[in-house]
Amino acid sequence: MPHQTLTVRTTYDTASDRGPRDLNADAVAAHTDESTGRMAFVVADGVGDQLLAARAARLVAETAAVAAARSGALNGLLQAQQELHRQFPQAEADCVLVVAVLPPAGSTEEVGDVAWVGDCRAYRWNGRVLHQITVDHTLAEFWRLHGVTPAPRLEHLVTDSARTAKTTDIGRARIGAGPARLLLSTDGVHKSLDLVQLKDILAEPFTATRAATALVTAARTFGSRDNATAMVIDRT
Repeated sequence: MPHQTLTVRTTYDTASDRGPRDLNADAVAAHTDESTGRMAFVVADGVGDQLLAARAARLVAETAAVAAARSGALNGLLQAQQELHRQFPQAEADCVLVVAVLPPAGSTEEVGDVAWVGDCRAYRWNGRVLHQITVDHTLAEFWRLHGVTPAPRLEHLVTDSARTAKTTDIGRARIGAGPARLLLSTDGVHKSLDLVQLKDILAEPFTATRAATALVTAARTFGSRDNATAMVIDRT
C-alpha cells in the first residue's frame, strides 16, 4: 500500500493577562521557517516581576521560535540561551520557556518535538485524552520523584531556567503531528486549573482564540495571581 501523506492545517492564537502583578513578564512567539516549512511556537515566563525579566522573556521567545523552526526545539532553546547571555549579562534577566516544533502541512514527518526548562508546560488533546507532555523543573517535582510530599511553596521554585540550564537539564519530548489541539502555558494558567478543568475547556469546539481566552479567564476565576498566558495550537 502506498504511503499516505499527512495533510493538516494549523491555526493558533494566544491570550495573556497581567493579573495583580506590576507588569506582564510572559512572552509568546511563533515562526514558520521559509526553507523547512516547520512551525515553531514558544511561551516564556520571566523569572520575577521586573522589567529585565520581561525583556529576557521576549528576547528568548523570539530567538527560540526562529531558531527552532529552522533546526529543532532543542537547538532553538540553546540559541536563545546564548543570545540571552550575550544581550543581558545581568542575572536578573532570566525566564523559563517551552518550545514546540511541528512539521509543515503535507509533510511525511509524523512527529513534532518539544523542549523546555522550568515550569512552562505543553499539553496535547487528541479528542479523547489530555496528555501533559512536559514535567516541571521545580523543587516540588524533585521531591515528588524522591517520594516526598513537597510544601506548596516549592511548586513555584524552578530548578532550571533559560540562563542556568545545561544541555543535559533541558527537557525533551516527541509528539504526534497529526490532528490534535496543543496548549502551551505559563504557570499562571495551569497551576490554577487541574487536568479535568483544562480538558473541559480544550474539548469545547472553540476556535483557538476562544479556547486561549477561556483558559486565561478560568485561571483568574480560580484564583491565579500571576501573569497568565495560554497559546492554543490546532492541527486539523
